Amino acid sequence: MAVATHQTALKGAPVTGLAFLIEAAKTRFIRHRIYRQTVNELSVLSNRELADLGLHRSMIRRVAMQAAEENTAL
Repeated sequence: MAVATHQTALKGAPVTGLAFLIEAAKTRFIRHRIYRQTVNELSVLSNRELADLGLHRSMIRRVAMQAAEENTAL
């Protein structure tokens, strides 16, 4: 009979304590970076180009937030 003497963390397993804080900070950083990149890329487009995409300039921040959340979903 074999006895396990070593535990490994499983990907997707719940994290607690300091590991949770580090993962949350990394996720927020990545989410913010995606948000800023999306806002910057959409902001340089003309109103006509945005309209071709089905967007209005007032929608840029909302679309960027959705993109960031979708790309960092756990």
